[in-house]
Amino acid sequence: MQKNSKIRRKPNIRISQSDHARLSMLASTFAARYPASDELLAELERARIVADGWVSAGTVRMGSTVTFKPDTGDRRTVTLVFPGDADISEGKVSILTPIGTALIGLSAGQSIMWTARDGRRHELLVLGVTQPAPQGDGVSQLAPASLTMAASV
Repeated sequence: MQKNSKIRRKPNIRISQSDHARLSMLASTFAARYPASDELLAELERARIVADGWVSAGTVRMGSTVTFKPDTGDRRTVTLVFPGDADISEGKVSILTPIGTALIGLSAGQSIMWTARDGRRHELLVLGVTQPAPQGDGVSQLAPASLTMAASV
């Protein structure tokens, strides 16, 4: 007997070499403490890794502000950050949350199924992505918060 349920493939994602390296280290460091680390590692494994300058402005990367529409309601706008900078009241979502992991590497128009902490499956559609304005040499804004700060979250 054939199943009627259709398994959706995850969308193709692109991640810069520097984001990939930092996120791999972060996820490996906190794998035992944060369950979302395993999902982040899986996303990093399936991502197409590209040179830092080859990630389009419309692709979600660390520091991006993303507007998306979840299947649970109205559109939301969040900024994807490292754990030490997360503050939901300011719309700053950690990469080590299920939704943060789901967003990385997506572009406007792409959708993805993701699993919330309560085990329920959801879908979101990325409506738009903006990048922070470069400041100074641009390197300091891309560096993750120290692992000590991340451990406190």
